[in-house]
Amino acid sequence: MSQGTIKKLMDKGFGFIKGESGELFFHHSSVTNSDFDSLREGQEVEYTEGVGPKGPRAENVTVVQP
Repeated sequence: MSQGTIKKLMDKGFGFIKGESGELFFHHSSVTNSDFDSLREGQEVEYTEGVGPKGPRAENVTVVQP
């Protein structure tokens, strides 16, 4: 698993993570242990890196609990 921070959240149910290898897109359906609406920019997350139709994407996004 890779680690990163939530960089940007969009109202349409997706966002971007600043990860170890750059910026990755993620969809609300990829969040596993939290509700998308409770996410905040700057939160630390773990994820699996994948490739979508428009480039790198984060899958299996898990919020790292403090």
